[in-house]
Amino acid sequence: MASDSPHDQPVAGVSETRGALVVRLTGELDLYNAPVLREALLDCVAQSPSRLVLDLAKVTFVDSTVLGALVEVRSKLGSRDRFVLAAPGLETRRALAVSGLDRHFRVSETVEAALGA
Repeated sequence: MASDSPHDQPVAGVSETRGALVVRLTGELDLYNAPVLREALLDCVAQSPSRLVLDLAKVTFVDSTVLGALVEVRSKLGSRDRFVLAAPGLETRRALAVSGLDRHFRVSETVEAALGA
């Protein structure tokens, strides 16, 4: 039975560009889909990309569970420059600022800027 809940399928797609993996995320990222998101991102890390870019343009909400997963994924990549959050909307920016993580993640205005960073 398929559902169109905003919690379903947080990963809209993964593509490779210039040695970087771009992961398009969508909808509400929270406790309900954090395990699926975490697993997908760790699978990407296992491919040893030069950079992992999360396209957040279609993300409408991020909770602390997902922020914790992002911290874990970022730590597995080593260099801060290898993990970039791209195109976060207002709600996502607010979650990053309130948590203080905006100072620990690289954030780019667009995916293209993240790829060139």
